[in-house]
Amino acid sequence: MNNKLTYVFGHKNPDTDSVCGAIAMSYLKNKLGMNTTPAVLGNINLETKYALDYFGFKHIYHLGDVRLQIKDVNYHRNCYIDKNLSIKDAFDYMNKYSLTGIPVVENKNKYYGYVSLKEIAREIINGDYHKIETSYGNLLNILKGEKVLKYDKEIVGNVIAATYAHDTFLEKVVLNENNILVIGDRKAILDYAITSKVKLIILIANSEIDPHLLAKAKQNKVNIIRTSLTSYDVNKLIFMANYIKNIIRKEESHTFKEVDYLSDFYEKSKTLKHNNYPILNNKNECKGLLTLTDTNNIEKKQVILVDHNNYSQSVDGLDEAEILEVIDHHNIGNIVTKKPINFRNSRTGSVSTIIFDMYNENGVEIPKEIAGLMASAIISDTLLLSSPTTTIRDSDALITLSNIAGIDYKEYGREMLKHGMSIKGMTYEQILNKDFKSYRINDEMIGIGQILITDFSSIKKKVPEIVEFLDEKAHKEGYKVLTLFVTNFFDNISYCIYNSSAEDIIKASFNLKDVYQGIEMKGIISRKIQILPNIMDTLDR
Repeated sequence: MNNKLTYVFGHKNPDTDSVCGAIAMSYLKNKLGMNTTPAVLGNINLETKYALDYFGFKHIYHLGDVRLQIKDVNYHRNCYIDKNLSIKDAFDYMNKYSLTGIPVVENKNKYYGYVSLKEIAREIINGDYHKIETSYGNLLNILKGEKVLKYDKEIVGNVIAATYAHDTFLEKVVLNENNILVIGDRKAILDYAITSKVKLIILIANSEIDPHLLAKAKQNKVNIIRTSLTSYDVNKLIFMANYIKNIIRKEESHTFKEVDYLSDFYEKSKTLKHNNYPILNNKNECKGLLTLTDTNNIEKKQVILVDHNNYSQSVDGLDEAEILEVIDHHNIGNIVTKKPINFRNSRTGSVSTIIFDMYNENGVEIPKEIAGLMASAIISDTLLLSSPTTTIRDSDALITLSNIAGIDYKEYGREMLKHGMSIKGMTYEQILNKDFKSYRINDEMIGIGQILITDFSSIKKKVPEIVEFLDEKAHKEGYKVLTLFVTNFFDNISYCIYNSSAEDIIKASFNLKDVYQGIEMKGIISRKIQILPNIMDTLDR
């Protein structure tokens, strides 16, 4: 069973059916072994909030988009090196994983910089072989050495090899605490070095040190390492023990965040023309390294669509996600998938009725709280079973779910619907978006908003301003038809307000002899089977 997180969500401008349906569907899928989370694509309206609060659902995840992000790429995670490790450590790491660069971090993986093979090659060719700034541990590691005496964690100094005859060395070479001496078993020079309190003595070829000199070295706190390597090998390797932090690229390094969109990365990387990019989180902690070839291995976000099957109504970036399943009760939209999926569409008043059937088919018990949300969804989408979209399946499901939830659906339903009717303090944009859906018909965009009221008089005086708002929005966003239906389902009436240029379409769609803003339409209360199909037929003609 696929255990990757899958988002379950309804349409934009979420209503009670889409929100509660997503929650119920997610619970069902989790009981069947999937790893899902319900989500919403926008602000929750007052009606839905009432239902969620009533049944104890305080929080639901807000999903902004499902566009591909860098975190969806199988990049080199946990690929970085501490700034206090050696150049050799960095080179070995890159060689092991066939990389040409690596991020460098400091305390708690905070990003420090970036180093590439270019910097290492430059150091090999142009670096100062005599200057050492590293740790005692790095030197032990590089020289495959043995600790004899250690007093300093950090070793900084200039390397000198005892290659002269001892008389010449003693005469011409001045030693001090800033020297690192590479030497064999040469007692006079060792004595001179210890007396001079050099920073470090490296004994080559497993050379022994006289106990008297060792005691003197302890007294003077001289660090000593013994190695089996020859003087030539030590001098060839020792500079590779230097801290990697001393050769990294800081100002010129380019990083990206895990949450950055992959499309933005593609665009920027074209101008940067690098192959490797350190990846950080919002705390500036390094998460790893992204190479251009890594972007061929992507794990798309997985989604299940509830209560819609149309791109314009769905989450931003849906074309970059993997759709696993669709459960809907609307007209078939324009969703396209690359692989076969489970697509369930049925002529019911509520998508939660279909989900109710799926619980029964899979033998999954419906908890009280989930039953309450599903009942709320059916009440909302069927307008308490009064909508012409209502089927016997909706009625049967609502009765069963209400019994499980322990509610009187008529009493609870009236209270819930009343909570959703208030438009006090709302802008015209917010009023339209309370329950708004857009559609693309024959390359034309239409938008249909619907609100429930008990008295149209409070809206009627605002009709001219609403028309002005609709006209401006339609022109700006390219809507052929943009409408707001104000519905009083108690009286089975809707009032239609529309963008001015759509007047002839509204007139033809509903066979009206005359048409005007706020026109009363008796018996028209369902967007799904009475409003949308009529407008679609007119545009087709």
